[in-house]
Amino acid sequence: MSYVAEIQIKIRDLAALAAACRRIDAEFCEGQTTFAWYGRFVGDSTPPAGRNPRDYGQCTHAIRVPGARYEVGVVQALDGDGWDLLWDSYDAGGLAGKLGAKAERLVQAYGVEAARAEALRSGWACTEERQPDGTVLLHVNAGA
Repeated sequence: MSYVAEIQIKIRDLAALAAACRRIDAEFCEGQTTFAWYGRFVGDSTPPAGRNPRDYGQCTHAIRVPGARYEVGVVQALDGDGWDLLWDSYDAGGLAGKLGAKAERLVQAYGVEAARAEALRSGWACTEERQPDGTVLLHVNAGA
């Protein structure tokens, strides 16, 4: 069984994505051209809109999550602007259990790392505060 989907985030900074992977104890596999998934579409599962079913499982980079059988594929966005993340969230693959039902852990980690990188590029100071519910507050100080 497969539940293939596109994770709802646009990646524009691969260095921030790699840092996000480290943050959640995943591995950014630069240059890996395939990603593990169920391997075929089953019943109610279809490829994300605009994606060719024959190309599913192919990628430019991948994300490996310890303890999961499946991987996340990093693929060129259909509009050519940045990267999209593809995955198979079926429970047996283990990704949803590690990343969240909609990959919330990866999305949050990327958001924090991308914002931090942009703040630092702008010369601003950045501190992080983890909340009891797991959310992260990023404090950016542009100076006086």
